[in-house]
Amino acid sequence: MIGRVSRGFVIGLVFIMALTACGGTSQVGTTETGEKPSSLIIATGGTAGTYYPLGGGIANLIKEKANTNATAQVTGAAVENMRLIGKKEVDLAITQGDIADYAANGTEMFKDEAVKNLQAIGALYQETIQIVVSEKSGITSVSGLKGKKVSVGAPGSGTEVNARQILEVYGLTFDDLSLERLSFGDSAKKIQDGGLDAAFVTAGAPTAAINELAATTGIRILSIEDDKIKAITDNFKFYSQQVIAANTYPKQETEVKTVAVKAIMTVRAELDAQLVYDITKTIYENTQPLIAINAKANEIQTDKALEGISIPLHPGAEKYLKEQGVIK
Repeated sequence: MIGRVSRGFVIGLVFIMALTACGGTSQVGTTETGEKPSSLIIATGGTAGTYYPLGGGIANLIKEKANTNATAQVTGAAVENMRLIGKKEVDLAITQGDIADYAANGTEMFKDEAVKNLQAIGALYQETIQIVVSEKSGITSVSGLKGKKVSVGAPGSGTEVNARQILEVYGLTFDDLSLERLSFGDSAKKIQDGGLDAAFVTAGAPTAAINELAATTGIRILSIEDDKIKAITDNFKFYSQQVIAANTYPKQETEVKTVAVKAIMTVRAELDAQLVYDITKTIYENTQPLIAINAKANEIQTDKALEGISIPLHPGAEKYLKEQGVIK
């Protein structure tokens, strides 16, 4: 794990050594406007998810277009990434918009450790809350989850909070379920084996674990009713309505109405404004290489950069988005 320690505000350019990681060192320059690390670290997620390959693509773009070395780091994803930003062990991090909100405001899993140096670059793509049930379960609505064996995601995950918030608008709590806290892959395996009725999954659709399950076992993705969607989006500003198109998954013949949060790119507030301006410009003006990595990158659009963002923008990102007319 790489950490960086700032010696404060120094006029002109100075260099300080970062803590050692993997036997190597990196340097951080500090100017009147902020830090300019010689090599940026981007916190992503696991190698099987979307964050890591997309983060790797963004790192390559930053090296090529912004003339700054950058590396994607494997992490535990959204929640851990916010803690790494807070400790200054990474420079940028992909996370969910709701997780960023909790981190910045010291709520939910961050109630004892608000991340004070967290700022946003902008939104990337939709992460859809998918409520997956076994075709054999007979469950046709969210209210039908009562008394069933349901996974709400890994312990302490964003998915767990999403599940709780959605269940609340149906008058349900975790106590109303036969509750399990499993990763997406473990949830899919247990549904396949018949040991689980349903699972909450927050991820870009289509999601590999669900796709495989749909093809082998047969599933149903539950729709959320319009009035419940309104209640969710009214109560939590980081949610938006989302439609999972028909045939997104095998044998899924009708569209599904649900809600989503945004995957967003965040940054340490200490970074230099011009550096973050260059990074922001690089991400939003060079999406084709990212689309080649994952089709979700089609959603990385300048005019949607503020969607799902409830934390302050970094001044460098704000400058770019003002130039593009996104911020009036």
